[in-house]
Amino acid sequence: MKKLVEVMGTVDKQGQLFLDNPLSVQEYTRVKVIVLVSEKEEDELTESATDSFVQGWDDAMRGKTFPISQLWEGIDAE
Repeated sequence: MKKLVEVMGTVDKQGQLFLDNPLSVQEYTRVKVIVLVSEKEEDELTESATDSFVQGWDDAMRGKTFPISQLWEGIDAE
């Protein structure tokens, strides 16, 4: 069975990856690392998928929603 774990980290001048938090996996487990790099500094990845889902769920429960028809208003489709 495979498990997806999302963590943030920093790459140093030598290209070494340093994670912000330790992984909660069994010691000496082989892992596959997929790195998502922001092309622009202002696009820095700070919000996890879980945080995004929790915020969306909270908005929905509080009625902070829009009709689907309004979501396309102002979008230029050719």
